[in-house]
Amino acid sequence: MSQPPLDPVAHNRLAWDREVEEGNEWSRPVGPEVIAKARAGQWSIVLIGYEPVDPAWFPPQIAGRDVLCLASGGGQQGPVLAAAGARVTVFDNSPRQLAQDEMVAAREGLDLRTVLGDARDLSPFPDASFDLVVHPVSNLFIPELAPVWRECHRVLRPGGTLLSGFLNPDVYLFDAESLEARGELVVRHRLPYSDLSHLEPAERERLWGLDAPVEYSHTLTEQLGGQIAAGFAITGFAEAPHHSEATAGWLSGYFSTKAVKAGAGH
Repeated sequence: MSQPPLDPVAHNRLAWDREVEEGNEWSRPVGPEVIAKARAGQWSIVLIGYEPVDPAWFPPQIAGRDVLCLASGGGQQGPVLAAAGARVTVFDNSPRQLAQDEMVAAREGLDLRTVLGDARDLSPFPDASFDLVVHPVSNLFIPELAPVWRECHRVLRPGGTLLSGFLNPDVYLFDAESLEARGELVVRHRLPYSDLSHLEPAERERLWGLDAPVEYSHTLTEQLGGQIAAGFAITGFAEAPHHSEATAGWLSGYFSTKAVKAGAGH
């Protein structure tokens, strides 16, 4: 009998809850020393790998700004921005990821709100609710991106900024086992890629387990063109090698963008 279609939201919610339990590096909350520095005005966050975001990409004054950390749970970006004085909402598909932010907020006395949901549906928030959306590498767990960009545009105020990080789709060309086990770049997959369409369940189970997060590659048309189609002007672009793959010696594994919604500036 054929398998029932996988619900990516439900599947990846449970998968990321397990990632938190297993100590995934993007689920490890920042320590008190990072929060203390942020309160003193010395702060940075990452969108891609370990590269701090260019300070010029942020509003001139972060204190008092309404910030949405989108698909950004794990106790990292949100608490730092809250300690720097922003009014922060962390939105994520994983309750355990959000619990990491809640833990840091309780430990440090930070005013920070968490909301559970799918990044394609930001209906909990009215139009023009935020000055800044911070969206680190996470849309590889989302099947289609156009709703994400439309919702980001809707919830931002005129002149607001979207900072996003995402994978270079070319990293999905390569056979995962050759890459991870031997550091060999063996071209195997036609793009766009999905764990569900390009791998048989038996191979997925052998490589990562069937309960691992399901990933999707996205074309640059979806990533960059999608932001433009939603109404954004892309005003900044950066790239970095993948922080933990053999692809790092050959190509940029990550891209990031600064995109602005038309209207009054900050």
